[in-house]
Amino acid sequence: MPTKFLFVCLLALSSFAHAQNSVTVNDFSQSPAFADAKLTIKEVKAIPSGDSVRITFSFDVKNYQLKNQTDDAIGKMCSNSDKGQHIHFILDNKPYVALYEPKQEIILAKNSEHYVLCFLSRSYHESLKQKGASVLYHFKINENGNLVKMKEPKTPMVFYSRPKGDYLGKDAVNVLFDFYVWNAKLGKHYKVKADITSAGNNTSVSIDNWKAYSLKNLSMGKNSIKLTLVDSKGNKVEGPQTEVNRDFNLAEQEGRK
Repeated sequence: MPTKFLFVCLLALSSFAHAQNSVTVNDFSQSPAFADAKLTIKEVKAIPSGDSVRITFSFDVKNYQLKNQTDDAIGKMCSNSDKGQHIHFILDNKPYVALYEPKQEIILAKNSEHYVLCFLSRSYHESLKQKGASVLYHFKINENGNLVKMKEPKTPMVFYSRPKGDYLGKDAVNVLFDFYVWNAKLGKHYKVKADITSAGNNTSVSIDNWKAYSLKNLSMGKNSIKLTLVDSKGNKVEGPQTEVNRDFNLAEQEGRK
């Protein structure tokens, strides 16, 4: 076989293998809408204790059943909570806590400012994105340990939701990619830039349609995503909660979630 021909074949195979292993961002299949579902904060209490404060959130949920399995969960072929539908509770863009009861308790330091975003989630962790299914609460804890509610911010924000934590076995094949946009409509003026790192390979995508996606061809082991809210010129939007990084892990062996 001529050397030149062999080189061309090897190059083609290498390019094909790289394409096969590249992370792809795909549309997530359409999900039940729950158009009338509503989430509101019923009460927030603060109890000082030394240098910290115990904050208790209570929620009202209407037209949506926490703990139910979403009807199409099996067909989604992705990670699904066996505890059912829930609330994603995100404090300061850190990894969310899944709430299966409409309440949450956290401990915070005095003299601190915080953003809490909460939204209703299907059992397979996809957020409900319609108006009324989410709430943002901006507050601070003063030097005396008192909670002071602050004005709701008017600037655009993006909050990270999924992927999160560990994905084992079949759950690592089709990984839900979901985030939450606040005070912005993706399209002409704003986009979300997602920088995905998998096995040292970088994939960057610009997203102008706010919906759920699925990630495929992620490598086993540690992966990471950086989300940045950008303007029409591709510049990072200034203000709080416009950039966030998250690591997550994939493993081939089966195990408990």
